[in-house]
Amino acid sequence: MTTASNPTQTPPSDLHGTFPTYPDIPSDRPWLESYERYGLASSIEKPADDTSLLEVFERNFARYGNRGAYVCMGASLTYRELDNRSRQIAAYLQSLGLKVGDKVAVMMPNVLQYPVVALGVLRAGMILVNVNPLYTSRELEHQLKDSGAKAIFIIENFAKTFEKVEDKGAVKHVVVCSMGDMLGLVKGLVVNTVVRHVKKMVPSYSLPNSISFKKALESVSAHQYKRPTLDQSYVALLQYTGGTTGVAKGAMLTHGNLIANMLQIDTVMRAAFGDTSSGEVLLAALPLYHVFSFMVCGMYSMHKGCTALLIPNPRDLDGLVKEIDKYKPAYIPSVNTLFNGLVHNEKFKNVDFSNLKASIGGGMSVLPSVAKAWHELTGLPIVEGYGLSETSPVVSFNPMNISEFTAKIGVPAPGTDIILIDDEGNEMPVGERGEICVKGPQVMVGYQNRPEDTKEAFTENGYFKTGDIGILDEKGFIKIVDRKKDMILVSGFNVYPNEIEEAMAQHPAVLEVGAIGVPSDNRGEDPKIFVVKKPGVNVTEQELLDFGKKQLTGYKRPRIVQFVDDLPKSNVGKILRKELRKMEGLE
Repeated sequence: MTTASNPTQTPPSDLHGTFPTYPDIPSDRPWLESYERYGLASSIEKPADDTSLLEVFERNFARYGNRGAYVCMGASLTYRELDNRSRQIAAYLQSLGLKVGDKVAVMMPNVLQYPVVALGVLRAGMILVNVNPLYTSRELEHQLKDSGAKAIFIIENFAKTFEKVEDKGAVKHVVVCSMGDMLGLVKGLVVNTVVRHVKKMVPSYSLPNSISFKKALESVSAHQYKRPTLDQSYVALLQYTGGTTGVAKGAMLTHGNLIANMLQIDTVMRAAFGDTSSGEVLLAALPLYHVFSFMVCGMYSMHKGCTALLIPNPRDLDGLVKEIDKYKPAYIPSVNTLFNGLVHNEKFKNVDFSNLKASIGGGMSVLPSVAKAWHELTGLPIVEGYGLSETSPVVSFNPMNISEFTAKIGVPAPGTDIILIDDEGNEMPVGERGEICVKGPQVMVGYQNRPEDTKEAFTENGYFKTGDIGILDEKGFIKIVDRKKDMILVSGFNVYPNEIEEAMAQHPAVLEVGAIGVPSDNRGEDPKIFVVKKPGVNVTEQELLDFGKKQLTGYKRPRIVQFVDDLPKSNVGKILRKELRKMEGLE
């Protein structure tokens, strides 16, 4: 087998990574036969080294012009307008004295400002730091300090969270957006009035040195934008992912990583639907700050000239169904939780699905019962894929022209090599369990500030270790059967027990705490904690649940509390989560 050098031998800097690795795929890989069966190319054409996302964006702005790029709450943004507005944001950032390689945090839901700002950051040659807007101040503080972000764009609904951050790190520039900023004068005013005064979704805050999104745009012209010279090796995105140590780590994804994954997805889509770019609608209900949505609903959608239908609040199922019925998307990327919610919504059963071409599952495993109900209702199977923040994210995909739900994560993406290894690093044969390890041009260059963690994440011959245990069948399809790590998967988001334990241990009544995931019909898994109380101290389950709401964002919060006299531990005092899972009947 031909392998590239281990990318961890030279830890990358904050600015440059390495050029993407395009591995030679051995001819005996079983999925190569499946590629032929489903009309998939086995590789993608490697872009020139001096290519960056800027070339991709500029080509598409010129190609698609007046076509709608994004729609949100009835307002639309054309590709030409997106070009102009994103250049304004880039020029604004440059006017602040920020340089190529500086980090800019974006803390927003799916509103029209998000793609404008995200593209503006990238077009300035800066590094986008995606931030979950539901983060607590504690979580936000860690990400700001770890990333070294010098500026932040934040929706006003969560400005109070930023205000409460004690150590804001290197952040010197704050731009506050409102929900109605890009909805037009009248509609924007109405939406902002309802959000602020009727629904009271904007807590009072004070950020004296901040500037509004509108004033930031008004302060510069798109003509002031100075285009930087970039190539594939430049870091484009810091995508934070949970860590086994309880500390979120920033996966450094380069322009080359993101372009490669965009092309890999395109190869899979073209095999089923041809090389079309007719302005079809793609549903963007998943938050763009999540890597799955960022790539599929953001990057790939723009690459193909689709119109992305942005949904700020997908939990409002009736509102979501109304938008689906109005715009009739051709593509619906989603997670099991949302698929399940939709199939049980009475109004969704009356939607016209004649435009629907593909329903794409990612982020978490789709339950067979949900897949069956979806197929019966829409006439199409859910096609699952698999990926991680560290892989831009797509690693594998079921062919889009497959006729039935497979309950597998598919075959490796074109140009991607996958091996399964045992605990000693030996490659496992077809049909045997092993840790899924990935090599391909979409794999990150490393974790920011963490060379040791980066080194630990790769095998000696350069394969990224996913932590997931899978089986490869004789046709090259992969099935995940277990997780090597203790990660909890909640509605497609990774939650690590250490972070929950660290947060909940700060309660004055908690002596010890252990966290695991337990099955949930709605969210895949729910975090459950086992608590040993301090002697002579009283605390109720509800008090701990309420405390968790202050410490952790929604999907990380414990949903269940069980008090115990002691926790199972190893001979060196480590909490044995495996034993906790046994107590739940999960082992």
